[in-house]
Amino acid sequence: MSVSDDIDVRPAAKPESSFGMRHLIMFLLFMATTVSYATRVSMSIAIVAMTTDNDYGYLIFNWERSVQDTILSSFFWGYIVLQIPAGLLAGKFGGKMLITLAMVTTGLVNLVTPLAATKGDWIAVCACRILMGLSQGMLYPSLHGLLGQWSPTTERSRMGTFVYAGAQLGTIIEMMMAGALSAGPWGWPSVFYVAGITCLILGAVWVIFGASTPSTCRWISKEERKYIEMNIGSADISEKKKMNTPWKSIWTSLPFWAIILAHSGQSLGFWTLLTEIPSYMNKVLGVNIKSNGLLSALPYVAMYILSFIFSWSSDFLVNRNITSLPTARKIFNTIAFWGPAVALLGLSYIPAGHLTLAVAILTITVGLNGAHYVGFLISHIDISPNFASTLMGITNGCGNIFSIMAPLSVSLVVKDESSASEWRKVFFISIAFYFLSNLFFILFMSGRVQDWNEPQHSKTLEDGVKEAEEVNSSRKNKTVVEKF
Repeated sequence: MSVSDDIDVRPAAKPESSFGMRHLIMFLLFMATTVSYATRVSMSIAIVAMTTDNDYGYLIFNWERSVQDTILSSFFWGYIVLQIPAGLLAGKFGGKMLITLAMVTTGLVNLVTPLAATKGDWIAVCACRILMGLSQGMLYPSLHGLLGQWSPTTERSRMGTFVYAGAQLGTIIEMMMAGALSAGPWGWPSVFYVAGITCLILGAVWVIFGASTPSTCRWISKEERKYIEMNIGSADISEKKKMNTPWKSIWTSLPFWAIILAHSGQSLGFWTLLTEIPSYMNKVLGVNIKSNGLLSALPYVAMYILSFIFSWSSDFLVNRNITSLPTARKIFNTIAFWGPAVALLGLSYIPAGHLTLAVAILTITVGLNGAHYVGFLISHIDISPNFASTLMGITNGCGNIFSIMAPLSVSLVVKDESSASEWRKVFFISIAFYFLSNLFFILFMSGRVQDWNEPQHSKTLEDGVKEAEEVNSSRKNKTVVEKF
């Protein structure tokens, strides 16, 4: 009897229910991304209130610009440390535990931050940000791993965009809410208290409903589990535990280096804008802190909306065979990098005081950057589905070295915070990184699954029988030759 007589090798049919456990897991991943990014951004808004006079008597800190930039960058000092270890752990054991730990730790740190600032000093605040960075360093590798285990290949692009777009929604919410909270009667400490409580609640939800794989989920139906497991296109966690990571092949892969450089260029450009837009709008454009939060959020509203349009467009081009998958990745990565580079060039020459035009160009700059979700960000899965978590850990770790450089470079370059020409130098740095990193991506990125993605399987019984037959045949031929 043949194998096909024993086993039904057809892909499992899609469950009749329009909403399944995989959708709940995607929502939890989306919430984890949203909340984590909100807590990252909170300091960018709160630090303006912490160093500005208020009407409610909250403590004000006389921190120099260099101290403020050190506080803003300190998150990334911790963030890069656990990227690669988290990628390895998520790839082998799943991401539920890591995400839950990240949420709980982030929540506790936020609750302690106001006390650290008022009873300690700016170094204590840096310590809190470093610890929060350490905990959130486990997030992105875990997201990639869970996406690989829970999203069927036919739904992965949309699910991936939905999950990662939470970063922009978190930025939008925090920029608007943190500005309002900081300017209100509860002052800047309320920014951290709200963030901390939200993280702890989400951590509890992950404990109850989260799962690393369909096979370990107690809430999933048998029908949906079969559908996911037969359509995910990667090895199960139990099989991944047996795989050896092909480190030499990874580090000598040009497509992988294309992703590293793209991730690095994205991190420097994006985090320069993210951490410094509130200060730029306050010092150069003269926007008050409440309006600052609202206006600073507009570019990320555009990015959030456009990311879904780019995602749909990419799927349309590939599914209709208009372009290949690698070509689509390069097209949208170019939109995400060279589009903002051109917009930033225009922004750098706007005279001070042109608020509407400046906000419009900033909105275009950040909005176009939303195309990177279907550019380099999911290319890890394209070249190696089995080691996507590990690859994300490496590229995110390298990329966030440049995230550290973003606010620090501002303090080195900008000597007069009210001078538009000084800020122009900062924009030029971002333009250069956007252009060069995408050029390398265009030249060397490949959409083909790399040879080192597949593990070296141990011999099966069938392989052993076949090898034995070949040996016996060889011996018989040798015997016949000797007789002659």
